Amino acid sequence: MALIDFRNISKFYPGGIVALKDVNLSINEGEFVSIVGQSGTGKTTLIKLLIAEEPASEGRIVVGGWDISNIKSREVPLLRKQIGVVFQDFKLLPRKTVYENVAFALEVSGALPKTVHSIVPQLLKIVGLENKTDRFPRELSGGEQQRVVIARALAHRPKILVADEPTGNLDSINTKEIIDLLRKINEFGTTVILVTHNREVVNDLKKRVVVMDKGRVASDQHKGRYLL
Repeated sequence: MALIDFRNISKFYPGGIVALKDVNLSINEGEFVSIVGQSGTGKTTLIKLLIAEEPASEGRIVVGGWDISNIKSREVPLLRKQIGVVFQDFKLLPRKTVYENVAFALEVSGALPKTVHSIVPQLLKIVGLENKTDRFPRELSGGEQQRVVIARALAHRPKILVADEPTGNLDSINTKEIIDLLRKINEFGTTVILVTHNREVVNDLKKRVVVMDKGRVASDQHKGRYLL
């Protein structure tokens, strides 16, 4: 059974804009899937629907057996605990340290201090920042900041990690380190969805590649390449 299932999904915006049209896509537990395509082909819209940032216009989205197509606003936080999200632009809190940025993700959901003190060091060790807990974002490289974002996204031990252009602002060395970290997280059993324009990254991964074009799934290859 698929962990994520988009069934006949369409998304329309005012003015006759078609962002997605009749998308069918299933992702199994433990997969590493790259979603690629030119700008405006529907990649980010797909992610917005998955994390219930926006509703689909047509079709059904099922996550872990839960139909989220008509999810209630009070249920969205529960969904977001199951789906960690990593963005290109970090979105770190500048006046909080590395430790505090990761802890904050737990604190806002009501985690007890004992839980926070137990989980945060584990997460920082996973991303290789256990020696930089007291640094502020401005004192970190771009790659290190993205590692903090990944640690924060893993705070609730999500089943799914979505990385939307996570290396867009990084050089090639930091890009490789971040992708290696995503591989490692995937090997732990977390399903990883990578949205990227980076041809080299996709081709090196040798994992499943879904190509979006004009709001549709143009191709879906088990061991694919970025052929656009």
